Amino acid sequence: VPDAAAVRAALRAEFAVAEEELLLLLVGSGFITKGLDRALLALASLPASLRQRVRLFVIGQDNPGRFVSLAEELGIIDRVTFFAGRDDVPRFLQGADLLIHPAYRESGGIVLLEAAIAGLPVIATDVCGFAPYLRDAGAGILIGSPFRQEDLNLALRTALEHPQQRRQWSENGLAFGRSADIYDMPQRAVDVIEACIGEPTLPA
Repeated sequence: VPDAAAVRAALRAEFAVAEEELLLLLVGSGFITKGLDRALLALASLPASLRQRVRLFVIGQDNPGRFVSLAEELGIIDRVTFFAGRDDVPRFLQGADLLIHPAYRESGGIVLLEAAIAGLPVIATDVCGFAPYLRDAGAGILIGSPFRQEDLNLALRTALEHPQQRRQWSENGLAFGRSADIYDMPQRAVDVIEACIGEPTLPA
Protein backbone atom coordinates (compact mmCIF):
# COMPACT_ATOMS: atom_id res chain seq x y z
CA VAL A 1 0.00 0.00 0.00
CA PRO A 2 1.67 3.23 -1.11
CA ASP A 3 0.18 5.28 1.75
CA ALA A 4 0.54 2.56 4.38
CA ALA A 5 2.13 4.89 6.94
CA ALA A 6 -0.68 7.43 6.56
CA VAL A 7 -3.35 4.72 6.82
CA ARG A 8 -1.69 3.37 9.96
CA ALA A 9 -1.45 6.80 11.57
CA ALA A 10 -5.06 7.68 10.73
CA LEU A 11 -6.49 4.45 12.13
CA ARG A 12 -4.51 4.70 15.35
CA ALA A 13 -5.55 8.31 15.78
CA GLU A 14 -9.21 7.43 15.16
CA PHE A 15 -9.21 4.81 17.92
CA ALA A 16 -6.80 6.62 20.26
CA VAL A 17 -4.00 4.06 19.99
CA ALA A 18 -0.80 5.76 21.08
CA GLU A 19 2.30 5.27 18.97
CA GLU A 20 4.07 3.53 21.85
CA GLU A 21 1.18 1.10 22.29
CA LEU A 22 1.24 -2.30 20.63
CA LEU A 23 -1.95 -3.19 18.78
CA LEU A 24 -3.01 -6.83 18.45
CA LEU A 25 -5.71 -7.79 15.98
CA LEU A 26 -7.99 -10.82 15.85
CA VAL A 27 -10.29 -11.02 12.83
CA GLY A 28 -12.98 -13.56 12.06
CA SER A 29 -16.54 -14.51 12.79
CA GLY A 30 -16.96 -17.46 15.12
CA PHE A 31 -14.93 -16.33 18.11
CA ILE A 32 -14.95 -19.79 19.67
CA THR A 33 -13.33 -21.56 16.73
CA LYS A 34 -10.95 -18.64 16.09
CA GLY A 35 -9.50 -19.16 19.56
CA LEU A 36 -10.39 -15.80 21.06
CA ASP A 37 -10.28 -17.35 24.53
CA ARG A 38 -6.70 -18.42 23.86
CA ALA A 39 -5.80 -14.91 22.71
CA LEU A 40 -7.31 -13.35 25.84
CA LEU A 41 -5.44 -15.79 28.09
CA ALA A 42 -2.19 -14.98 26.28
CA LEU A 43 -2.76 -11.26 26.69
CA ALA A 44 -3.48 -11.73 30.39
CA SER A 45 -0.27 -13.75 30.81
CA LEU A 46 1.96 -10.85 29.76
CA PRO A 47 4.03 -9.08 32.41
CA ALA A 48 2.04 -6.14 33.78
CA SER A 49 4.46 -3.54 32.43
CA LEU A 50 4.10 -4.95 28.90
CA ARG A 51 0.39 -5.69 29.15
CA GLN A 52 -0.37 -2.04 29.88
CA ARG A 53 1.14 -1.13 26.52
CA VAL A 54 -0.91 -3.68 24.57
CA ARG A 55 -4.39 -3.28 23.04
CA LEU A 56 -6.41 -6.05 21.39
CA PHE A 57 -8.98 -5.24 18.71
CA VAL A 58 -11.41 -8.07 17.94
CA ILE A 59 -13.41 -7.83 14.70
CA GLY A 60 -16.12 -10.28 13.71
CA GLN A 61 -19.80 -11.12 13.47
CA ASP A 62 -20.45 -12.99 16.71
CA ASN A 63 -21.88 -12.49 20.18
CA PRO A 64 -18.94 -11.34 22.30
CA GLY A 65 -20.76 -11.77 25.62
CA ARG A 66 -18.85 -14.74 27.02
CA PHE A 67 -15.54 -13.24 25.92
CA VAL A 68 -16.32 -9.87 27.48
CA SER A 69 -16.95 -11.80 30.69
CA LEU A 70 -13.67 -13.70 30.32
CA ALA A 71 -11.76 -10.46 29.71
CA GLU A 72 -13.35 -9.01 32.84
CA GLU A 73 -12.42 -12.09 34.87
CA LEU A 74 -8.84 -11.86 33.61
CA GLY A 75 -8.63 -8.16 34.45
CA ILE A 76 -7.91 -7.08 30.87
CA ILE A 77 -11.25 -5.69 29.72
CA ASP A 78 -9.67 -2.23 29.50
CA ARG A 79 -7.19 -3.63 26.99
CA VAL A 80 -9.78 -5.17 24.65
CA THR A 81 -12.14 -3.56 22.12
CA PHE A 82 -14.84 -5.54 20.29
CA PHE A 83 -16.10 -4.54 16.84
CA ALA A 84 -18.88 -6.03 14.77
CA GLY A 85 -18.00 -7.15 11.25
CA ARG A 86 -16.47 -4.31 9.23
CA ASP A 87 -15.75 -3.68 5.56
CA ASP A 88 -12.52 -1.75 6.25
CA VAL A 89 -10.43 -4.56 7.74
CA PRO A 90 -7.45 -3.66 5.47
CA ARG A 91 -7.12 -0.41 7.44
CA PHE A 92 -6.79 -2.39 10.64
CA LEU A 93 -4.18 -4.66 9.06
CA GLN A 94 -2.11 -1.56 8.38
CA GLY A 95 -2.69 -0.03 11.80
CA ALA A 96 -1.95 -3.10 13.93
CA ASP A 97 1.41 -4.49 15.05
CA LEU A 98 0.51 -8.19 15.14
CA LEU A 99 -2.31 -10.50 14.03
CA ILE A 100 -3.16 -13.23 16.53
CA HIS A 101 -5.14 -16.19 15.17
CA PRO A 102 -4.91 -19.18 17.54
CA ALA A 103 -7.76 -21.08 15.90
CA TYR A 104 -9.00 -24.44 17.15
CA ARG A 105 -9.76 -25.38 13.55
CA GLU A 106 -9.60 -23.44 10.32
CA SER A 107 -9.91 -24.97 6.86
CA GLY A 108 -8.35 -21.92 5.25
CA GLY A 109 -7.75 -18.71 7.14
CA ILE A 110 -7.47 -16.17 4.30
CA VAL A 111 -6.86 -13.43 6.88
CA LEU A 112 -3.43 -14.98 7.49
CA LEU A 113 -2.47 -14.29 3.89
CA GLU A 114 -4.09 -10.86 3.89
CA ALA A 115 -2.13 -9.91 6.97
CA ALA A 116 1.17 -11.24 5.66
CA ILE A 117 0.99 -9.43 2.34
CA ALA A 118 0.00 -6.25 4.20
CA GLY A 119 3.22 -6.54 6.17
CA LEU A 120 1.48 -7.50 9.42
CA PRO A 121 3.27 -10.27 11.35
CA VAL A 122 1.11 -13.24 12.34
CA ILE A 123 0.89 -15.66 15.25
CA ALA A 124 -1.36 -18.58 14.30
CA THR A 125 -1.93 -22.23 15.05
CA ASP A 126 -0.62 -24.77 12.57
CA VAL A 127 -4.12 -26.24 12.06
CA CYS A 128 -5.02 -23.36 9.74
CA GLY A 129 -5.18 -24.42 6.09
CA PHE A 130 -2.97 -21.55 4.93
CA ALA A 131 -0.45 -21.98 7.75
CA PRO A 132 2.18 -23.61 5.48
CA TYR A 133 2.28 -20.46 3.35
CA LEU A 134 2.91 -18.40 6.44
CA ARG A 135 5.75 -20.71 7.42
CA ASP A 136 7.27 -20.64 3.94
CA ALA A 137 7.05 -16.86 3.85
CA GLY A 138 8.69 -16.46 7.27
CA ALA A 139 5.98 -13.96 8.16
CA GLY A 140 5.34 -14.94 11.76
CA ILE A 141 5.09 -17.79 14.26
CA LEU A 142 3.06 -20.99 14.04
CA ILE A 143 1.98 -22.67 17.26
CA GLY A 144 2.36 -26.42 16.86
CA SER A 145 -0.05 -29.23 17.64
CA PRO A 146 -1.07 -30.39 20.10
CA PHE A 147 -1.77 -26.85 21.21
CA ARG A 148 -0.37 -25.68 24.54
CA GLN A 149 -1.43 -22.32 25.97
CA GLU A 150 2.05 -21.71 27.34
CA ASP A 151 3.46 -21.93 23.81
CA LEU A 152 1.12 -19.18 22.65
CA ASN A 153 1.86 -17.10 25.74
CA LEU A 154 5.59 -17.31 25.10
CA ALA A 155 5.23 -16.62 21.38
CA LEU A 156 3.15 -13.51 22.04
CA ARG A 157 5.50 -12.12 24.66
CA THR A 158 8.55 -12.81 22.50
CA ALA A 159 7.01 -11.15 19.45
CA LEU A 160 5.94 -8.07 21.39
CA GLU A 161 9.32 -7.69 23.09
CA HIS A 162 11.34 -7.92 19.85
CA PRO A 163 10.44 -5.16 17.37
CA GLN A 164 13.34 -6.09 15.11
CA GLN A 165 11.92 -9.58 14.69
CA ARG A 166 8.50 -8.13 13.88
CA ARG A 167 10.09 -5.87 11.26
CA GLN A 168 11.76 -8.89 9.67
CA TRP A 169 8.47 -10.80 9.57
CA SER A 170 6.83 -7.73 8.06
CA GLU A 171 9.46 -7.45 5.34
CA ASN A 172 9.18 -11.17 4.63
CA GLY A 173 5.41 -10.89 4.32
CA LEU A 174 5.64 -7.95 1.92
CA ALA A 175 8.16 -9.86 -0.20
CA PHE A 176 5.85 -12.87 -0.16
CA GLY A 177 2.99 -10.71 -1.41
CA ARG A 178 5.08 -9.47 -4.32
CA SER A 179 6.11 -12.95 -5.42
CA ALA A 180 3.27 -15.33 -4.53
CA ASP A 181 0.20 -16.10 -6.58
CA ILE A 182 -2.22 -15.66 -3.70
CA TYR A 183 -5.28 -16.07 -5.91
CA ASP A 184 -4.33 -19.68 -6.64
CA MET A 185 -3.71 -20.49 -3.00
CA PRO A 186 -7.24 -21.53 -1.93
CA GLN A 187 -7.32 -24.36 -4.47
CA ARG A 188 -3.76 -25.36 -3.65
CA ALA A 189 -4.66 -25.44 0.04
CA VAL A 190 -7.61 -27.72 -0.71
CA ASP A 191 -5.27 -30.02 -2.63
CA VAL A 192 -2.90 -30.15 0.34
CA ILE A 193 -5.70 -30.88 2.79
CA GLU A 194 -7.16 -33.63 0.62
CA ALA A 195 -3.71 -35.20 0.22
CA CYS A 196 -3.22 -35.15 4.01
CA ILE A 197 -6.49 -36.88 4.83
CA GLY A 198 -6.41 -39.16 1.82
CA GLU A 199 -9.89 -38.40 0.56
CA PRO A 200 -11.81 -35.50 -0.99
CA THR A 201 -13.15 -32.89 1.38
CA LEU A 202 -16.92 -32.67 1.53
CA PRO A 203 -18.92 -29.45 1.57
CA ALA A 204 -19.87 -28.25 5.05
